Amino acid sequence: MPAPSSSDALLASLGISRIALPVPFADAGGPVNVYALEDDGGWALFDCGIGTEEGEAALRAGAAERSIDLRRCTRLFVSHGHVDHYGLAQTLSEESGARVFIHPADAPKAVGPDGWDGRAHLYRAFLLRAGVPAEQLERLAAMGRFTGKYSRRVDPERALPLADGQRLRFARFEAEVLHLPGHTPGLVCLFDAEHGVLFADDHILARTSPNPFLELVGEQPLRTRRALVHYFASIRRVLTLPVEWVLPGHGEPFQDVRPLLERLFGFYARRQDKLLAAMDGGADTAYALTQSLFGAHDGPRLYLTLSEVVGNLEVMEDAGRVKRGEVDGLERWARA
Repeated sequence: MPAPSSSDALLASLGISRIALPVPFADAGGPVNVYALEDDGGWALFDCGIGTEEGEAALRAGAAERSIDLRRCTRLFVSHGHVDHYGLAQTLSEESGARVFIHPADAPKAVGPDGWDGRAHLYRAFLLRAGVPAEQLERLAAMGRFTGKYSRRVDPERALPLADGQRLRFARFEAEVLHLPGHTPGLVCLFDAEHGVLFADDHILARTSPNPFLELVGEQPLRTRRALVHYFASIRRVLTLPVEWVLPGHGEPFQDVRPLLERLFGFYARRQDKLLAAMDGGADTAYALTQSLFGAHDGPRLYLTLSEVVGNLEVMEDAGRVKRGEVDGLERWARA
């Protein structure tokens, strides 16, 4: 048997168990982590995993191996409203009676009836103005529709809000809720300042940059949530914290977060330089710039890459490096 790693020793000392569940998404960054935290009278979960048969089987097997009785869940915390992080919340809440805690900005993604169809026309309009070909619009606009393939919607009466600055006490440590929008509008992390432990879910990953998902707000005028702008602000907030260990949503716990985050800013700076060069070469819509940087894609991959491009354009717009205008019904970008 190999000697336990320092992260294993840390988690054990704080009453934390990490259970990894397989996910069917190549861009997720690997299996998704569910963290079981010793709590008074049972176990609290930070993230609930994906609601596929394989994901549920892995959670139950991992819990049994660690002598964790999922019927004794006391609280269920959802870091953000993506299916690999909330998919089993409803099932576990039904079994244990535990309430589901989620930030209000992400609650519509996971709680109550799915409202996607009421907003799909806004996404079609935005994507059309971004230069996306008409034949790709329906597939892209359908991506946000809830299908039940990976998750179950949470009953509203089971859900409670999480708020920035909220203090949470567990059996062996305390943590503060940090609202860190960017990857999603309502993403939260937990920070145990005494031990320097950050439950970072998808806000910080060791081997991939979290995608700033394109989301729209309002209707008149139609605008985005400026995901990457908010993500940069959230990263700068983390840089002020004395973080010793990161417990990510995907992958093993890791240390040395500051150099990683500083490299992340450099990564985005290089990407923005490539966007400017693509503009100089004649690409002027978000779709054309996406093709220039990432090549031809459709479906989910196109949405991810388009989200990256729009996010970087908005960061450069705030910095005065690019400007946007409308020509022939299309939103066009150029150097400022």
